Amino acid sequence: MSQPLIALNNVEVLYADVILSLKGIALEVATGGCTVLLGPNGAGKSTTLKTISGMLAVEEGRVSSGQVRMLGEDVTGASAGHMVAQGVVHVVEGRKVLRHMTTEQNLVVGGHRLARASDVKQGLERVYGFIPRLAELRTRTSGYLSGGEQQLLLIGRAMMARPRLLMIDEPSLGLAPLMVREIFDLLGRLRGEGMSLLIVEQHAQAALEIADHGYILENGRVVLEGTAAELRANEDIQEFYLGRQASGERRNYREVKHYRRRKRWLG
Repeated sequence: MSQPLIALNNVEVLYADVILSLKGIALEVATGGCTVLLGPNGAGKSTTLKTISGMLAVEEGRVSSGQVRMLGEDVTGASAGHMVAQGVVHVVEGRKVLRHMTTEQNLVVGGHRLARASDVKQGLERVYGFIPRLAELRTRTSGYLSGGEQQLLLIGRAMMARPRLLMIDEPSLGLAPLMVREIFDLLGRLRGEGMSLLIVEQHAQAALEIADHGYILENGRVVLEGTAAELRANEDIQEFYLGRQASGERRNYREVKHYRRRKRWLG
């Protein structure tokens, strides 16, 4: 069995040495694979991404127990700069474009680690080839782009860094269904090019369509994991995340008592 690109082994994370956010997380991201993290707000999904990307320190967080490994190398507590150098790029939630710069200037910033101007030019051509809409918007000030266009820009900016692992937090948040489809089509094409993906997402249906494997987090713990096919077939996932019941009726999982989910998954 091949070595995972990323492995978290019983990781606990503390914020400000007081708040325990992750409580023994264990998960893997396969090289060239797509893994999705699902779960309610406050489950620890974003913290998991920050634990891998080295961004915990920005929020006074630290790994208090366990290990983060990349291709077998211990990278627990490594800086964000070190992880970027290793090919890990983290697109955080909130569409943090450089609002006063143009689309193309944002992309060039994404390629700041590229050594030669010819590499930057090649990177831009690749991004515009994958995302033609960004080519059309290259001179537009990014702060005036729509939410969906900003999300495309952030993915394009991440592509400029030539990542081995692209981690993206809530890419569909607040977007119309057609734009959600465009975003996930793009992520699927990147995955087809050999890029590894780790996606935090509330839109379970879209995420599970392109994922190989998924984990359900609640209260800082993994409560369920499996292949994407196994999760799609799971009755609890159908009811609470895909909005379907056995009868075929749609239902919002937020209306169901939290303890009931926990009891069925952990019991």
